[in-house]
Amino acid sequence: MKLDLEKVEPIPGFDKDEFMRTLIRELAGILEDTVGVQEASAYVNHVGLLIGRALNRDYRAACATDRLDQEQIASALVHLKKRIDGGFSIEQVDDDMIILVNSACPFGDKVVGRPSLCRMTANVFGHIAAENMGYARVGIKEAFARGDTRCRVSVSFRHLQTEPAADETDFFGSLA
Repeated sequence: MKLDLEKVEPIPGFDKDEFMRTLIRELAGILEDTVGVQEASAYVNHVGLLIGRALNRDYRAACATDRLDQEQIASALVHLKKRIDGGFSIEQVDDDMIILVNSACPFGDKVVGRPSLCRMTANVFGHIAAENMGYARVGIKEAFARGDTRCRVSVSFRHLQTEPAADETDFFGSLA
């Protein structure tokens, strides 16, 4: 007897989005289990840098500028996450800092327990901010991956002489 699987409820298998999120989760898990969270994060850092470069070019072109200001950076960060089903919004933006909060991770529930995936956000945000402001310190203060009920990300433009905290990373742009 032939079974029409499209009529079975619930439909078995993954749709494209679920497949991609599951694939990324499993790749991150294998890396974390094989080389450790810190080394897995380094791989994700590199991918985030490459994606950050491409997105920075796109947002500069869209704004018809060679350098985004703080407001444009904040808007770009929220927009790029919205395009991939993230739920970021601006909590604060001024000359020294942007603080964003997030109600929905693009990785969905697949991010839980995979802290290396937060490096994607940190590196994309950090690259865009530093390339436009010269410097940025990105801190992921709360994260779904760590079991928090939201994400809270700070992007500071003030170059601090202190070492970054464990949840922070310094980024240096090509501006002087």
